[in-house]
Amino acid sequence: MTTMTPVPESPVSLLHRISSIVSSNLSLEEMLGEIVGLTAQVTECDACLVYLMDHDANEIVLRASQVPHAAALGELRMKIGEGVTGWVAEHKSVVALAENASSDPRFKRFPSLIEDTYDAFLSVPIVSGGETIGVINVHHRQSHSHSTDEIALLVFVGEQMGGVVSKSLLEEEKAQLVQEKMAIQRQLEERKLVERAKGIIQQKYNTTEEDAYFRLRNQSRRLRRPMRDLAEAIILAEDLNKDALEA
Repeated sequence: MTTMTPVPESPVSLLHRISSIVSSNLSLEEMLGEIVGLTAQVTECDACLVYLMDHDANEIVLRASQVPHAAALGELRMKIGEGVTGWVAEHKSVVALAENASSDPRFKRFPSLIEDTYDAFLSVPIVSGGETIGVINVHHRQSHSHSTDEIALLVFVGEQMGGVVSKSLLEEEKAQLVQEKMAIQRQLEERKLVERAKGIIQQKYNTTEEDAYFRLRNQSRRLRRPMRDLAEAIILAEDLNKDALEA
């Protein structure tokens, strides 16, 4: 029986696969997972990591991994220019280290990443509109000579996925802004409710604003209920009492 040698995927084949990812309405995290899977298949690597830029902090952040890194995702950061990954992000250039990757003067080891003990390392930028928005890192446990075709295919993945990842990042930022706005609105509403409840307590017990606040806070702790819920209950009771007196 003849064993067939796997044929590397062509850019056209990759483009079809990437197009299906782009049109699938995946979340950013799911999309990054697809990039990891696609990269692993293209390079037959032992590990793949995807980092995205945090422009506000001038850092690059680990966002997806082939090897589980639950505690590090979204938390492991490095400055632009720091380590091989940061260097790739800063210079928008490919770095291919066939063996003894940790001996490269740009290399920075992170104890939480088992990948940093692997021998071979390939790092390419994820690009959108000519700007680097992330980095794909590929690791092999043993020494591995990265072929021209392998590097070209991974660069192709980074270029083709850059636009959709950039769009997803903007949507993520918009969603975060909406959440922050809603949180501020909830805080303002809670403050108004607490202020009104304090006024009711002040009038009922002929006490100071400070004492009314402490009464409300202590009752909230005793009953293990949020101050907002307690304030709403006090306001509701007061409104019902007024309605009863007016009836």
